[in-house]
Amino acid sequence: MNGILLIDKEPGYTSFDVIAILRGVLHMKKIGHGGTLDPEATGVLPVFLGNASKLSDYLPDSRKVYEAELLLGRTTDTEDIWGKTLEERPYETDEEAVKKAVLSFIGEYYQTPPMVSAKKVNGKKLYELARSGQVIERKPVLLHIDDIRIRKIDLPRVSFTVSCEKGTYIRTLSADIGKKLGCGACMSALRRTRHGSFSVENAYTLDEVKKAVRENTLDSMILPVEEVLPYESLCVPEKADRLLLNGNKIPAEEFFPDICIPEEDSPAKLYKISDSSGVFRGVFRLDRENGFLVPDKMFL
Repeated sequence: MNGILLIDKEPGYTSFDVIAILRGVLHMKKIGHGGTLDPEATGVLPVFLGNASKLSDYLPDSRKVYEAELLLGRTTDTEDIWGKTLEERPYETDEEAVKKAVLSFIGEYYQTPPMVSAKKVNGKKLYELARSGQVIERKPVLLHIDDIRIRKIDLPRVSFTVSCEKGTYIRTLSADIGKKLGCGACMSALRRTRHGSFSVENAYTLDEVKKAVRENTLDSMILPVEEVLPYESLCVPEKADRLLLNGNKIPAEEFFPDICIPEEDSPAKLYKISDSSGVFRGVFRLDRENGFLVPDKMFL
């Protein structure tokens, strides 16, 4: 079983919990996920089955969209409402000040990763260090917030949608908004609605997956690997099948005389290569120097 299964993660599960459950339900070990979600967060979690686990380097768009809510006047050790409260203070602000503060984070933004996160420092995940009582210095990371749209202000709660790049922590963004307003804040809800080209509208709950397994309809839920790769497709003739299946170089001009060899300064061009029967077999890179298609990643 190979492909991408989009899960609509429910609250109360870690991303690893989802993988562990699916391994039991699908009776397979080779399962991974893209883009960790916090236990209380919900939304789209791409799950890679079988050889789709090789996809991570090829997903073209790492932008993400979240629907979030923050609570003004409270700070916690995890920057979300589920952590230990560090301080509570009155919020002396109005809707206009809140709008101005929230929208000021659109564009370039230096963010310090939270201690309770999966980010690695010197080979150790920060949350592992935090569990042992360690707090270490973290360097701010330059990020880009594409857009923020305020959905509702019902003080002390503010709901907003944010479009951002990979590696952005929405709880830290919420805490930073609170700092800007001078009253502190923590994230009180989070739902990821988009992960690159993957939308939560096309995702399934774990119960829906279990039902599909029982009814033998799971195949209709799985996205083929080649569907999510944004490269041009080529299908080799039968006489080139052996070269392809053995992971050998393929003479591009011999089998694809119309192929366009890129100029010297152009980036390497990637292709999705299928065998003569149309079965996707791998991603190949066009070597401009000798005109060969060279295997970049095989998906056998």
